[in-house]
Amino acid sequence: MYLTRMELDTDKRNTRKLLSSRSKIHGMVESAFPTERKRHLWRLDMLNGKLYLLILSEEKPKLDTAVQEYGNVEEGYASKEYRTLLSRVTEQSKWRFRLVANPTRSISRAKEGKRGKVKACVTVLLQEKWLIERAEKYGFSLLEDEVHVVGNIWHHFYKQDEKENHVAIREVSYEGILTVVNPEKFKILLCKGIGRGKAYGMGMLTIVSLIGGKG
Repeated sequence: MYLTRMELDTDKRNTRKLLSSRSKIHGMVESAFPTERKRHLWRLDMLNGKLYLLILSEEKPKLDTAVQEYGNVEEGYASKEYRTLLSRVTEQSKWRFRLVANPTRSISRAKEGKRGKVKACVTVLLQEKWLIERAEKYGFSLLEDEVHVVGNIWHHFYKQDEKENHVAIREVSYEGILTVVNPEKFKILLCKGIGRGKAYGMGMLTIVSLIGGKG
């Protein structure tokens, strides 16, 4: 697998138009894999005042056209082998993590005999609880004081510019420290993501070592 990073040039008109809709970004990401019919994890990260697109995929993306239209041409894009990081994931290893996700909960409608309606977790308490409750399933552990919500934003857009298909999705950014308790489950999380909204930039968890900060 490969983790690819491309700096976006927000001074470009095309880039600003792209960023106006998560559906547009999804389309651009998928167009970078003309022969791979799979959904890919991606997210946007702000680092030192610069906006980056991260993509996790089994094949290297072809982003040359995207760089010309939306990116910093001088920087281009770079892909690094993900297996190197995965090989360092061991039981009881500790990592600093960053996650952008769409935490949701099901509101019970027992009287109607129907499946609960899915709602976004809108309070920080519910958002932190959502991640803590899923830790064991995905092979890691964390304490309440080891996870912090550092970002909250709603995204509103239309699927493929279809005005009748409005989408509202809550993006929550987490940072903290985790401990791996089941390496195999955790590696699946790193490769497949967590939660809903993966097509729209949610679910990717990235880690860096507590020692030296290498990811």
